[in-house]
Amino acid sequence: MDRECTIRLFDRETKQERLIEEENTITSFSLSEDGDFLLVNLTTEAIHLWNIRNCPIRVNRYAGHKRSRFVIRSCFGGSEQAFIASGSEDSQIYIWHRGTGDLIETLPGHTGTVNCVSWNPANPHMLASASDDHTVRIWGLKKANLKRKDVGSSNGIYANGSSIPSKGMVHQCNGNSSK
Repeated sequence: MDRECTIRLFDRETKQERLIEEENTITSFSLSEDGDFLLVNLTTEAIHLWNIRNCPIRVNRYAGHKRSRFVIRSCFGGSEQAFIASGSEDSQIYIWHRGTGDLIETLPGHTGTVNCVSWNPANPHMLASASDDHTVRIWGLKKANLKRKDVGSSNGIYANGSSIPSKGMVHQCNGNSSK
């Protein structure tokens, strides 16, 4: 058993241990809000969804994002956590339908590797992304089809959210800048 390819699940109540064994190295993982599913990022540019409620079983696979050198984190999100979002080394955010595994959207806007994404738990139509371009972007997603709003840009100011560069300047979606 390779430690880099295995996740140990321990039930504190029953004192039972269960294993998730992947064929490739695990780089990160995320637990669903209800605790029944685990999202596992691998070195092979794949993300696996595991149902861990009883005996762990892989139920879906998501692919398309780029990962070769850095740790990329993904997350559950959207209404009823029906979507999977992930960063990527090609400077984009990828969003898949959790149930079907279909790639729904790619969000351009960063100029460096997107290492981490996080869905707003209070607003299922808002997603944040953090990148090696030294920005955090806030994305407003349309309610009906989860498509992004217009991503027109002007001097680094993005119409669908805020860009927070490393030099302390905040560019807001209304076009105003502040320190």
